[in-house]
Amino acid sequence: MHPNAQRIQSILTSLGSASQIQELAASTRTAVEAASALGTTVAQIAKSLVFLSGAEPVLVIASGTNRVSQEKLAALLGHPVRRADADAVKQSTGFPIGGVAPVGHTAPLRVVIDQDLLQYPEVWAAAGTPHAVFRTTPDELVRITTGEVADVREE
Repeated sequence: MHPNAQRIQSILTSLGSASQIQELAASTRTAVEAASALGTTVAQIAKSLVFLSGAEPVLVIASGTNRVSQEKLAALLGHPVRRADADAVKQSTGFPIGGVAPVGHTAPLRVVIDQDLLQYPEVWAAAGTPHAVFRTTPDELVRITTGEVADVREE
């Protein structure tokens, strides 16, 4: 198992999660690729997106079918936001784009979770590489990330 995926597995276990990392031959870099590889819906992919609120990185975990509204996110955070570039994502999370896990970041991040994810019995999240994922429930995702659930979907 890739070292990033091993680290995420250890963190999940330490957080009391029974989730198991799955490494796939197919890429899970995008929500569409992940859903295809896993045989699930794109909406059940919990995609991790990093935004910058001023200089502060914020992780948004969104349903794979949703675009994040920067206006809604800015209103929630109280500051203008912009998408982080690949270098800022890697620096703030320790993971490459397409493999950003919801936990185990380089430094603690504020986490916002798209409320649309809560409607599904299970969701899939990245586990540190573009080929590693884990299945969890929305409630567990909120618990392990200490994320704030909000309406951040672009209409």
